[in-house]
This record gives sequence, C-alpha cells and structure tokens, in this order.
Amino acid sequence: MWGIYEHKRVTKSLKSASIDVLKKYEKWKDIVAISGPQGLLRIKGFRDELLSGEWKDYRSSRLNLQYRVIYKVETDKIMVHVENVTPDDYPIK
Repeated sequence: MWGIYEHKRVTKSLKSASIDVLKKYEKWKDIVAISGPQGLLRIKGFRDELLSGEWKDYRSSRLNLQYRVIYKVETDKIMVHVENVTPDDYPIK
C-alpha cells in the first residue's frame, strides 16, 4: 500500500471543482494507494507524465481537460505527495 500525503492547498482547490473532478480524483487516489504511480501508467486517460522546468521531479495526471493532479513520488517512504489539484496553468515542456 502506498501512502498519500495531500498538501493543505489541495482541499481548498477542490472546493471549486466539479463533482466529476472530485470523483476522478478519488479514483486517482484509489489507484495510487493500491498500485502506486505505476498503476497510473496503465490507464491512458490520466495521461500521467513527468514535468520539467520549475516542476522538475514532479509528475502530472489529468483528471479532465482542465484539471491536473501535480504530485511527487518518494519511493524510499512509499509515499506520494500531492502538491496541488489545479486548472492547467503551468507550462509543460
């Protein structure tokens, strides 16, 4: 089992999200908790990818056309740190 740590800003950003985004985020957390980040790679709809630039070492998963989960994996602790769930406002290179 993988642990999921959510930054306090995640709760705030999810307050303005639609029900569909909330459901998809819960599904995302279920997959990560059971299979880890490797489980996300098997589901093409999440379009999980490594970020670059100021977000180097972070990953992004798509919840819908607008919302993304930005997270970082710590394998030594079997932990996923969710940094933010936000509309797409960061550059992906």
